[in-house]
Amino acid sequence: MSPRDRRRPPKGERPPGEHEVRGVTFRDEAAAGERGPVLAAEPAPAAPAASVTRPPRRITWKKAVTLPAVLAAVLLATWLWFRGARLDSIAHQAVDDGKVWLALRQHLQLTAVSTFFVLIIAIPLGIALTRARLRRAAPFAVAVANLGQAVPALGLLVLLVIWLGIGAEAAVIGMVLYAVLPVLANTVAGLKAIDPTLTEAARGIGMSAPGVLAKVELPLAVPLILAGVRNALVLNVGTATLATFGGGGGLGDLISAGIITQRMPVLVLGSVLTVVLALLVDWLASLVELLLRPRGLEVGES
Repeated sequence: MSPRDRRRPPKGERPPGEHEVRGVTFRDEAAAGERGPVLAAEPAPAAPAASVTRPPRRITWKKAVTLPAVLAAVLLATWLWFRGARLDSIAHQAVDDGKVWLALRQHLQLTAVSTFFVLIIAIPLGIALTRARLRRAAPFAVAVANLGQAVPALGLLVLLVIWLGIGAEAAVIGMVLYAVLPVLANTVAGLKAIDPTLTEAARGIGMSAPGVLAKVELPLAVPLILAGVRNALVLNVGTATLATFGGGGGLGDLISAGIITQRMPVLVLGSVLTVVLALLVDWLASLVELLLRPRGLEVGES
């Protein structure tokens, strides 16, 4: 046996002074001085971990907390001022026996019912006016809807009371006619602003007309439609104060009672509640608008 064969270790064994850790061969310095450098196998590069990017929060804590906190502070300050104010029998008659809560509940009911009818009238009508058969009638329909806001709200309500009689029905119809324009105009504008190549591509892959409308057109038009709904809500909150002149109730009862009887605390209470309600409804509508907006339409999103 040659000296070279004597130095070679048996198969499966390592020379003395060498050891392996996780696929990498190491050797002691003493053995390295005797045997020379040993080429160690480099470890395979680890696969890069997939980075998970979370989408930014749509509703930040400032958006969710700031305005409600301010409105709560305003309501608290108004309540403390109202409790310290001197009210005579006429002022007590306007606010006692749960009349404030009754007026607030009636105001909310008027706003909710009128907005519901605005949505079920304006959005389907706006969709129909952007179809090929009724596209030519869109300017005429928007002009007719514009008449509701061209006529003063109080004059429109008086005409409806003369026609339908005193009650909440006339107030609701007047509010619907007054608030239908923003939703109708924004629905038509949002659907018309869509790039025709997108709808043609959707039809090219075999989607039906209702499928294109539901999956392509409406999601792209959502921001404009929601902006119109938000405007309609704020308009209805303000217009509902005029329902008192037609016997519809609402916070307008407190405002008119304060004006007629010249009782400033009653007038301030009704006015503050109306303003706070309008701001609160606008805040809630802005949150819904953020939640329903498609992610792909958000600014700065890749």
